[in-house]
Amino acid sequence: MGELPQQLINGLTLGSIYALIALGYTMVYGVLRLINFAHGDIYMLGAFAGYYVARWLGFGAELSIFEVLVLLLSAMVFSALAGAVIERIAYRPLRRAPRLTALITAIGVSLFLEYGGQLVFKTDPKAFPQLANTDTALLRLGETVVGRQEVLTFAVAIILLFVLWMIVYRTRVGKAMRAVSFDRETASLMGINTDAIILLTFVIGSAFAGAAGVLVAMQEPSITPMMGLLRGIKAFTAAVLGGIGSIPGAMVGGLAIGMTETMVSGYWTSSYRDAVVFGVLIFMLLIRPSGLLGRGTVEKV
Repeated sequence: MGELPQQLINGLTLGSIYALIALGYTMVYGVLRLINFAHGDIYMLGAFAGYYVARWLGFGAELSIFEVLVLLLSAMVFSALAGAVIERIAYRPLRRAPRLTALITAIGVSLFLEYGGQLVFKTDPKAFPQLANTDTALLRLGETVVGRQEVLTFAVAIILLFVLWMIVYRTRVGKAMRAVSFDRETASLMGINTDAIILLTFVIGSAFAGAAGVLVAMQEPSITPMMGLLRGIKAFTAAVLGGIGSIPGAMVGGLAIGMTETMVSGYWTSSYRDAVVFGVLIFMLLIRPSGLLGRGTVEKV
């Protein structure tokens, strides 16, 4: 039990990452009823954007807090632009197409980004700069150590989640987002530019994924074009577990998946952590298909 607090801290850190990525899935699904399977690859693009900006600006192998903020903002801007381009080129022309068509397109976009990334970035792992003094503990209570990296990751996640909450629930744009999510056709009749709202949703979700890409790259300083595949699937699992379409659900689901993965790795074996995570998802779908915080819906068939 002595290492339980440390495992909880590790789980919160990892869960924060999953929550940031899961928000993109749940926001797009909420307004468009589309599973954007390319979202995990946007996370990968954010990591590479941070890597090349660090090289272009001449940052060293260790980053100061200011340099980290520069990379985070750069990755968020680049990922947001990538999300906007994908929405405009790949998804908007299929707005009135059957859902299966859009779903297959999303898978195609994901494969295009993964293999296009291998062509552009090459397949060899790239060493991402790390936060300076990562071994320095900011807080030490017995065997429990809270490092700079954990504090930075959790702080960035909390700030971004708060910003999103303010946008969605305290601005006119957020009110429009909620209206489009509730009924897109009626929102359009009420004068809301649904195309602009959907584009903004992609931009915000992609920006969050880009920030997550930089945060993870600093912890696991080896990035590849395929790094978004498994992480994206797990973040999607978190969104479904929490209740896809629900912003609080994405946050809760991300933390739940992060905690589960950390506990399995810490107290059992990392070989089975993925199996346990997806097993938890299957169990949840059996007992509550709408997720932890999702709302059940009735559809005519």
